[in-house]
Amino acid sequence: MERDRGVIEVLNELVARRPRWGFWKLYDRSRLDGHVINHKRLHRVYCALKLNLPRRTKRRLPTRLRQPLLAPLRLNEIWALDFMADTLYSGRAFRTFNVIDEGNREVLGIEVAHSIPSLRVIRVMEQLIELYGKPLALRLDNGSELTSIAFTEWCCERGIELRFIQPGKPDQNAYIERFNKTYRDEVLDAYVFESIDQVRAITEDWLREYNEERPHDSLGRVPPLTFMPRRASAGKSTLELCP
Repeated sequence: MERDRGVIEVLNELVARRPRWGFWKLYDRSRLDGHVINHKRLHRVYCALKLNLPRRTKRRLPTRLRQPLLAPLRLNEIWALDFMADTLYSGRAFRTFNVIDEGNREVLGIEVAHSIPSLRVIRVMEQLIELYGKPLALRLDNGSELTSIAFTEWCCERGIELRFIQPGKPDQNAYIERFNKTYRDEVLDAYVFESIDQVRAITEDWLREYNEERPHDSLGRVPPLTFMPRRASAGKSTLELCP
């Protein structure tokens, strides 16, 4: 490749500045930059460098400030949000969208579906707000559903503060991460699910027990609704939305 050293340098310089450009854009730019290289030669070197393969680029996230993890003294001050993933017996994947109130660690809802895009997240949140009232803030990670324009604008319109954790720091959302572990141990890993409806039914029964009967170590060994009762508690904790 010694005779192609000059071509390699040109390509590497262009790709470093424009990693998402395809071959013809790189070729045209090289011509505009004054490099007279035959397109067949450029393409041969382009393929030899494996630049014709899809190139993964790191998703750029805004800088996040570390948010203090302090248990609120009242309900509806901070809700924590997170997603989980699992599979049915058939191998088909499904996701869960979990929401808890950090004040008493009560699970407000778990949405179970094969796909949960940002618009569905908004619908779930609207149902929860109708049932429990509006939270002052949400603690959440930097997933695409939660950083989408639709979701962030929806929160802004309702005056809900978004407290994004720093990328790669799940411990900053520790309350719901601890819940996720319990949910996986006692439900997702404990059953072989045949259908989404079965996941929802088992989850609904388990959530009632979790909120009302299961002792919580960090709450003085009492259930969430014993530790801090909710005056207008809703009936269901799992949500049923149209697909």
